[in-house]
Amino acid sequence: MKSNEDYIVIDGYKHKLYKSDKFGEEVMLKRSGEFYKWLDKRRTVREYSSKRVPREIIENILMSASTAPSGANHQPWTFCAISNPDLKSKIRQAAEMEEKKSYEQRMGAEWKKDLEHLATNTQKPFLEKAPWLVAVFKKPYDIDENGNRINNYYVNESVGLACGMLIAAIHNAGLSTLTYTPSPMGFLTKILDRPVNEKPFLLLPVGYPKEPLYVPDINRKSLNDISVFYE
Repeated sequence: MKSNEDYIVIDGYKHKLYKSDKFGEEVMLKRSGEFYKWLDKRRTVREYSSKRVPREIIENILMSASTAPSGANHQPWTFCAISNPDLKSKIRQAAEMEEKKSYEQRMGAEWKKDLEHLATNTQKPFLEKAPWLVAVFKKPYDIDENGNRINNYYVNESVGLACGMLIAAIHNAGLSTLTYTPSPMGFLTKILDRPVNEKPFLLLPVGYPKEPLYVPDINRKSLNDISVFYE
Protein backbone atom coordinates (compact mmCIF):
# COMPACT_ATOMS: atom_id res chain seq x y z
CA MET A 1 0.00 0.00 0.00
CA LYS A 2 1.49 3.31 -1.12
CA SER A 3 0.45 6.55 0.54
CA ASN A 4 1.12 10.23 0.99
CA GLU A 5 -0.66 12.89 3.02
CA ASP A 6 -3.76 13.12 0.80
CA TYR A 7 -3.93 9.79 -1.06
CA ILE A 8 -3.44 6.08 -0.54
CA VAL A 9 -3.60 3.17 -2.98
CA ILE A 10 -5.56 0.11 -1.87
CA ASP A 11 -5.59 -3.01 -4.06
CA GLY A 12 -4.49 -0.89 -6.99
CA TYR A 13 -7.22 1.75 -6.57
CA LYS A 14 -6.53 5.33 -5.53
CA HIS A 15 -8.34 6.69 -2.47
CA LYS A 16 -8.20 10.31 -1.37
CA LEU A 17 -8.41 11.66 2.14
CA TYR A 18 -11.94 12.66 3.12
CA LYS A 19 -12.00 16.06 4.78
CA SER A 20 -15.38 16.62 6.42
CA ASP A 21 -16.69 19.69 8.21
CA LYS A 22 -16.40 19.38 11.96
CA PHE A 23 -18.58 21.23 14.46
CA GLY A 24 -19.19 21.12 18.17
CA GLU A 25 -22.51 19.68 19.36
CA GLU A 26 -23.95 23.12 20.10
CA VAL A 27 -23.24 24.28 16.56
CA MET A 28 -24.53 20.98 15.15
CA LEU A 29 -27.80 21.38 17.01
CA LYS A 30 -28.20 24.95 15.76
CA ARG A 31 -27.33 24.09 12.16
CA SER A 32 -29.59 21.02 12.02
CA GLY A 33 -32.52 22.96 13.47
CA GLU A 34 -32.05 25.87 11.08
CA PHE A 35 -31.75 23.50 8.13
CA TYR A 36 -35.02 21.79 9.06
CA LYS A 37 -36.84 25.11 9.41
CA TRP A 38 -35.47 26.26 6.06
CA LEU A 39 -36.50 23.05 4.27
CA ASP A 40 -39.92 23.18 5.93
CA LYS A 41 -40.56 26.42 4.03
CA ARG A 42 -40.37 24.54 0.73
CA ARG A 43 -43.72 24.01 -0.95
CA THR A 44 -44.92 22.44 -4.15
CA VAL A 45 -45.82 25.19 -6.63
CA ARG A 46 -48.19 24.90 -9.59
CA GLU A 47 -48.22 28.55 -10.71
CA TYR A 48 -45.08 30.21 -12.02
CA SER A 49 -43.78 33.56 -13.12
CA SER A 50 -42.32 33.68 -16.61
CA LYS A 51 -39.29 35.57 -15.23
CA ARG A 52 -36.07 34.34 -16.82
CA VAL A 53 -33.78 32.02 -14.85
CA PRO A 54 -30.20 32.03 -16.17
CA ARG A 55 -28.89 28.73 -17.49
CA GLU A 56 -25.86 28.95 -15.17
CA ILE A 57 -28.17 28.62 -12.14
CA ILE A 58 -29.77 25.50 -13.59
CA GLU A 59 -26.32 24.08 -14.33
CA ASN A 60 -25.29 24.54 -10.68
CA ILE A 61 -28.53 22.91 -9.51
CA LEU A 62 -27.98 19.88 -11.75
CA MET A 63 -24.38 19.51 -10.63
CA SER A 64 -25.58 19.59 -7.04
CA ALA A 65 -28.03 16.79 -7.79
CA SER A 66 -25.26 14.81 -9.44
CA THR A 67 -23.36 14.59 -6.13
CA ALA A 68 -25.92 12.03 -4.92
CA PRO A 69 -24.66 8.55 -4.02
CA SER A 70 -25.38 5.76 -6.51
CA GLY A 71 -24.92 2.02 -6.87
CA ALA A 72 -21.25 1.29 -7.70
CA ASN A 73 -20.95 5.04 -8.45
CA HIS A 74 -22.46 4.47 -11.91
CA GLN A 75 -24.58 7.65 -11.60
CA PRO A 76 -27.47 6.19 -13.65
CA TRP A 77 -29.27 9.42 -14.47
CA THR A 78 -29.68 11.99 -17.21
CA PHE A 79 -31.10 15.46 -16.49
CA CYS A 80 -32.71 17.10 -19.53
CA ALA A 81 -33.09 20.85 -18.96
CA ILE A 82 -35.63 22.36 -21.33
CA SER A 83 -36.29 26.05 -21.96
CA ASN A 84 -37.24 25.76 -25.65
CA PRO A 85 -40.87 27.00 -25.94
CA ASP A 86 -41.80 24.57 -28.74
CA LEU A 87 -40.59 21.57 -26.76
CA LYS A 88 -42.37 22.77 -23.63
CA SER A 89 -45.59 23.16 -25.63
CA LYS A 90 -45.29 19.63 -27.03
CA ILE A 91 -44.64 18.24 -23.55
CA ARG A 92 -47.70 20.03 -22.16
CA GLN A 93 -49.95 18.75 -24.95
CA ALA A 94 -48.78 15.17 -24.51
CA ALA A 95 -48.99 15.33 -20.72
CA GLU A 96 -52.53 16.71 -20.76
CA MET A 97 -53.62 13.92 -23.09
CA GLU A 98 -52.37 11.36 -20.55
CA GLU A 99 -53.93 13.31 -17.68
CA LYS A 100 -57.31 13.24 -19.43
CA LYS A 101 -57.07 9.47 -19.79
CA SER A 102 -56.06 9.15 -16.15
CA TYR A 103 -58.92 11.25 -14.79
CA GLU A 104 -61.47 9.56 -17.03
CA GLN A 105 -60.25 5.95 -17.04
CA ARG A 106 -57.37 5.15 -14.70
CA MET A 107 -58.05 6.98 -11.44
CA GLY A 108 -60.65 5.63 -9.06
CA ALA A 109 -63.12 7.73 -7.10
CA GLU A 110 -61.06 7.50 -3.89
CA TRP A 111 -57.92 8.74 -5.62
CA LYS A 112 -59.70 11.71 -7.14
CA LYS A 113 -61.34 12.47 -3.80
CA ASP A 114 -57.92 12.51 -2.11
CA LEU A 115 -56.72 15.09 -4.65
CA GLU A 116 -59.61 17.52 -4.22
CA HIS A 117 -57.95 19.61 -1.48
CA LEU A 118 -54.95 20.18 -3.77
CA ALA A 119 -57.12 21.64 -6.56
CA THR A 120 -55.47 19.58 -9.31
CA ASN A 121 -57.01 18.86 -12.71
CA THR A 122 -56.05 17.80 -16.24
CA GLN A 123 -54.74 21.23 -17.22
CA LYS A 124 -50.99 21.73 -16.71
CA PRO A 125 -50.12 25.30 -17.78
CA PHE A 126 -47.01 25.27 -15.59
CA LEU A 127 -45.35 23.07 -18.20
CA GLU A 128 -45.24 26.09 -20.52
CA LYS A 129 -45.19 28.94 -18.02
CA ALA A 130 -42.17 27.87 -15.95
CA PRO A 131 -38.95 29.05 -17.63
CA TRP A 132 -37.37 25.60 -17.28
CA LEU A 133 -38.48 21.98 -17.23
CA VAL A 134 -36.12 19.33 -15.93
CA ALA A 135 -36.92 15.84 -17.16
CA VAL A 136 -35.10 13.20 -15.13
CA PHE A 137 -34.34 9.91 -16.86
CA LYS A 138 -33.08 6.76 -15.18
CA LYS A 139 -30.67 4.42 -16.92
CA PRO A 140 -31.11 0.71 -16.12
CA TYR A 141 -27.94 0.18 -18.10
CA ASP A 142 -25.30 2.18 -19.96
CA ILE A 143 -23.87 1.54 -23.40
CA ASP A 144 -20.12 1.84 -23.98
CA GLU A 145 -18.39 3.13 -27.10
CA ASN A 146 -18.44 -0.36 -28.61
CA GLY A 147 -22.18 -0.81 -28.09
CA ASN A 148 -21.76 -3.17 -25.14
CA ARG A 149 -24.30 -3.07 -22.33
CA ILE A 150 -23.06 -2.08 -18.85
CA ASN A 151 -25.39 -2.92 -15.99
CA ASN A 152 -26.33 -0.29 -13.41
CA TYR A 153 -27.31 -1.10 -9.83
CA TYR A 154 -29.97 0.17 -7.42
CA VAL A 155 -31.17 2.43 -10.20
CA ASN A 156 -34.49 3.58 -8.70
CA GLU A 157 -32.89 4.20 -5.33
CA SER A 158 -29.97 6.11 -6.85
CA VAL A 159 -32.12 8.31 -9.08
CA GLY A 160 -34.56 8.90 -6.23
CA LEU A 161 -31.71 10.16 -4.06
CA ALA A 162 -30.52 12.45 -6.86
CA CYS A 163 -34.03 13.85 -7.28
CA GLY A 164 -34.25 14.63 -3.56
CA MET A 165 -30.99 16.54 -3.76
CA LEU A 166 -32.21 18.22 -6.95
CA ILE A 167 -35.33 19.51 -5.19
CA ALA A 168 -33.26 20.78 -2.23
CA ALA A 169 -30.87 22.52 -4.65
CA ILE A 170 -33.79 24.21 -6.41
CA HIS A 171 -35.09 25.47 -3.06
CA ASN A 172 -31.60 26.61 -2.07
CA ALA A 173 -31.40 28.74 -5.23
CA GLY A 174 -34.60 30.57 -4.28
CA LEU A 175 -36.68 28.81 -6.93
CA SER A 176 -39.70 26.54 -6.79
CA THR A 177 -40.70 23.25 -8.36
CA LEU A 178 -43.32 20.53 -8.58
CA THR A 179 -42.68 16.78 -8.64
CA TYR A 180 -44.79 15.93 -11.67
CA THR A 181 -45.27 12.29 -12.66
CA PRO A 182 -47.80 11.90 -15.48
CA SER A 183 -48.35 8.22 -16.11
CA PRO A 184 -47.24 6.86 -18.48
CA MET A 185 -44.38 9.21 -19.37
CA GLY A 186 -43.18 7.58 -22.55
CA PHE A 187 -43.98 10.74 -24.50
CA LEU A 188 -40.90 12.36 -22.93
CA THR A 189 -38.65 9.76 -24.52
CA LYS A 190 -40.13 10.48 -27.94
CA ILE A 191 -40.28 14.28 -27.72
CA LEU A 192 -36.74 14.60 -26.34
CA ASP A 193 -35.35 11.82 -28.56
CA ARG A 194 -33.72 9.96 -25.70
CA PRO A 195 -31.85 6.66 -26.25
CA VAL A 196 -33.35 3.24 -25.58
CA ASN A 197 -31.46 2.81 -22.29
CA GLU A 198 -33.10 5.85 -20.67
CA LYS A 199 -36.53 5.71 -19.03
CA PRO A 200 -38.52 8.75 -17.79
CA PHE A 201 -38.51 9.05 -14.01
CA LEU A 202 -39.70 12.55 -13.04
CA LEU A 203 -40.60 15.89 -14.60
CA LEU A 204 -40.03 19.13 -12.70
CA PRO A 205 -40.98 22.67 -13.72
CA VAL A 206 -38.44 25.12 -12.27
CA GLY A 207 -38.86 28.85 -11.83
CA TYR A 208 -39.97 31.70 -9.63
CA PRO A 209 -43.41 31.31 -8.06
CA LYS A 210 -46.18 33.55 -9.32
CA GLU A 211 -46.91 36.53 -7.05
CA PRO A 212 -49.11 36.62 -5.14
CA LEU A 213 -49.34 32.85 -4.71
CA TYR A 214 -51.55 30.80 -2.42
CA VAL A 215 -50.86 27.13 -1.76
CA PRO A 216 -53.01 24.50 -0.01
CA ASP A 217 -52.98 24.86 3.78
CA ILE A 218 -51.60 21.43 4.64
CA ASN A 219 -49.64 20.04 7.58
CA ARG A 220 -46.69 17.68 7.60
CA LYS A 221 -46.63 14.68 9.91
CA SER A 222 -44.99 15.08 13.31
CA LEU A 223 -41.71 13.48 14.35
CA ASN A 224 -43.64 10.84 16.30
CA ASP A 225 -45.63 9.95 13.20
CA ILE A 226 -42.61 9.45 10.94
CA SER A 227 -39.93 7.97 13.20
CA VAL A 228 -39.12 5.36 15.80
CA PHE A 229 -36.05 5.63 18.06
CA TYR A 230 -34.32 2.53 19.46
CA GLU A 231 -32.02 3.65 22.29
